[in-house]
Formats: sequence, C-alpha cells, structure tokens
Amino acid sequence: MNQKQSIGLGTRGWLLLIYQFLAFIVFMVFTNYPMNILATSLSDVYGDAQTISMIYTVSMLVGMAIQLVLSQFIGKVKSVKWLSHIFGIITLAGTLGVSVIPGGTAWTICYIITCIFCGLYGMFSLGILVGQWFPRRKGTVMGIATLAFPIGNGLIGVFAGALFSKGYPDVTGAFMPFWIAGLIGLIIGIIFVTDYPEQCGAFRDNDRSFTPEMAKAMMMEEIENKKTSVWKIGATLKSAQFWLITLPMGALLMCSVGMMAQTNAIIGAYPDLPFAGVMAAVMVFACLGSYLLGLLDTKLGTRKAVIIASAIMALSGVFGAIGGTIPTAISIVLLAVFMGAGSNFTVSAAAQYWRREDFPSVFGVVNPVANILQCAGPIMVAATIGMMPMNRMPFILTGVIGLVSVVLSVAFSPAKVKETDDQLRKAAGKPLDEVLAGRR
Repeated sequence: MNQKQSIGLGTRGWLLLIYQFLAFIVFMVFTNYPMNILATSLSDVYGDAQTISMIYTVSMLVGMAIQLVLSQFIGKVKSVKWLSHIFGIITLAGTLGVSVIPGGTAWTICYIITCIFCGLYGMFSLGILVGQWFPRRKGTVMGIATLAFPIGNGLIGVFAGALFSKGYPDVTGAFMPFWIAGLIGLIIGIIFVTDYPEQCGAFRDNDRSFTPEMAKAMMMEEIENKKTSVWKIGATLKSAQFWLITLPMGALLMCSVGMMAQTNAIIGAYPDLPFAGVMAAVMVFACLGSYLLGLLDTKLGTRKAVIIASAIMALSGVFGAIGGTIPTAISIVLLAVFMGAGSNFTVSAAAQYWRREDFPSVFGVVNPVANILQCAGPIMVAATIGMMPMNRMPFILTGVIGLVSVVLSVAFSPAKVKETDDQLRKAAGKPLDEVLAGRR
C-alpha cells in the first residue's frame, strides 16, 4: 500500500516554489530599487532616500496592519490561493505604474500600492501556501525561494548600470524584465498551484509513504481544525515565546533590508570598493547563505538557524564598525549571508513550532510583526548613515541588534510553546496530545 518516498519536491511543488521565487523577485526589485538607485541617481524626479524610505515604511506598515486583520479569520478563508492571486494582480498593477510613470504624484501612489500589496502577496499569502505544502521541509524550500532576494538585487544593478550609462535613464527598461517575470509567476500560480497538494494529486512534503486516500483524509481534518484554531491573535501576542522567536527574525529583516536599501550610499564612502563588484559578491554570498541556512533550518531546527544567522549579523556589525576597505568588504559579505536567509524564517518558525491547523493564524501574526521591524530598517539606516566617519553608525547598530537577537533566540523554548498550546486546548475543550513534543 505504501508508496516510495521521494526526496524531490514533485512537479507541482517546484511550480509552487517558482511562483514564490518570482513573487519575491517582484518584492525585492520594486520596493528596494526606488530607495537604493532612483533616490540616488534621480532624486530630483522621484525624491531623496529619506523621502522614499518614509513612503516605503508607512506603506509597509499599512500592509502589516491588513495582515494582522486577516490573521483573525485566515483559517476560515476557503482559498488562500485565490487570495494570493488577487493580491498578485493588484501588485502587478502597482509595479507597472512604478515602471512607466516618470515620477510625481501618480508614481508615488503606485509605489504606495506596490509596497502595501507586495508584502500581502509574496510574504503573506504565498508564505501560507508554502507552509501548507511543505510543513516539514519549509526551510529547504524557502532557502531556495529566497535566492530571489540576492539575485534580484544583483540583476537590477546590472540592468540599471547598463541602461543608465547611455546618458538617458531608461527606468522602464530597467524594471520591465522583472515585471514580466512577476507576470509569468502569477500565471504559473493561477494554472498549476492549489491550496493543498492533495487537491492536485500531489503529497505534503512530496512524501509518498502514505496513500492518496490517507493524504486527503489528513487534509480534510486539517481544514476543519483550522476553523477552530486556539491560537488567535490575542493568545499569540500574549505568548512570550512568540516574541522571543519573532523579534530576532524581524531584526534580521530590519538590518538586511535597511542596509541593502542604502548600499549605494554606504559603498560611496569607500572608493576602493566598486559598486558593481560589491553587488555581484553580495548576490553570490547571499545565494549561498539563503541555501545553506535553509538546509540548517531543516536539519537543526529553525531556532538554531536563527541563532546562527543572528551571530553572523553581529559579526557583520563588528567588522563594519571597525571601518576601512577590507573590514567593510568582510562586513558586507557577512551581511549578504544573513540577508539571504532572513526571509526564510517566518514561514519556518510558524510551521516548526505550532500545529499545522494553527499555522495560518500564527503565521498571520508572526509575519506582520517581523516585517514591522523590517519597515524601520531603511529609515534607521538613512537617518544614521552620516553620523560617523566612513558610515560606521549603521554597522554599530547592526552589531548591537545582532547580539540582542542571539540572546532572545537562545532563550526561546519550543517546549514552552507546547505548554501554552496544552493550556489553550484544554480551555477550549480540545484533546491534548504529543504532536508538538520534541520540536527543536
């Protein structure tokens, strides 16, 4: 009766991963590029770094507020897949405006729409789908999907450099390949992706060790249990363990996004560091970091992977605080490593330490809270970048935040999550079990 277990992701699983990857590309390029390059090269048209960073932050906060509201009833939503498609269509409409409108009020409105809905699309709704398809292998899958961040960051520099060097800044030409990639991703999602793998004849985690009938029965039980999840927003926010694991994840996002949004200005203080070469190195090391920390996430557990990433963040801050060309180059390489993995962990933590039936509601709180911290990153860096010689202040802050994140993630206890889960289930009249026992 049992079928052989596959080590791959399955055809549909790979298509979901491509869908997530291309949504991440859109998020990275269309939120970061205006802050990093347009604000530097065309500030008279689009606004300076602090102005665009403020627009980004406020818009992202609005998106996070929407996510928190959605988390109240996400378990009762019949199709997260179609919710992701709606968010994707709105995102592509906003990003098209960012691509073709040459600055002004209309461009700002499109950028606001982009920042709000990119998060709801790529980070929130697709994150839920990945967690539902790959509850045990989410670290590996997200480790591959988040390669989109360094790849997008590296390629936009190539396109911008080539098109801006002609003398006429062809912003539309720089953006359009990424917009088309986002459109292709959305089409793949609409045609091939379902809410659960069992709905298209696939298997959770591509695990074929049980029959399709057993898989469908598990899916139906999970769908029903989600409607009465005990981890509502109030219970989640009251949990100390939620904060101990979520704050470090948010700190990783805050420092990586904040620093990468200002790489042009930071590197400008070091004439011996060529921007194109640095961005190419960032792309390579961020890809390695995303993949390797994703593997560690799967093998060792999310907590240990977050501890390692936070320690790398602290080291990055230390080297950058020293100043000088070589220490700063080392700092940026380390920054790339933890940047590549920073977006892996919100999906992983919610799937690793909470039940499958509670994953959507918990992730609906974990993701926006972590990303609220991310929103502060660009403003933090933009406001402190000139406070000390050689732009050392942002690195000092990164080092301090990294150390705090290590302490918080070390203090996190999966066993205490289970204790709270037992209390909530007992109060709701649900049976107790050992599903969460032994989580790492």
